[in-house]
Amino acid sequence: MSHLTTHILDGATGSPAADVEVALRDAEGVVVASGRTGTDGRLALGPDALEAGVYALEFQTGAYFAARGTATFYPFVSIPFTVADAPHYHVPLLLSPFAYSTYRGS
Repeated sequence: MSHLTTHILDGATGSPAADVEVALRDAEGVVVASGRTGTDGRLALGPDALEAGVYALEFQTGAYFAARGTATFYPFVSIPFTVADAPHYHVPLLLSPFAYSTYRGS
């Protein structure tokens, strides 16, 4: 069983992306948990422990940029990942209006 966190950095402004709606979906697309990033762009999400399997984090990036009056190419970003046996997973998102990247954090 594993714990999950995420962090979003707005690469265009160099600051955390606050108040972004994020959903955690299971392999069937069912929302397991949801929340919004804090002022530091961070969010602990999901149950205290995730069972092994495939999940996806879905970030509502279109609404985030619209609230700032910024056009964007991505209405949302979905990042699929596999939970195995690590006690903690951190899935960060580096975001700009026309690009994004991610990696397995620690």
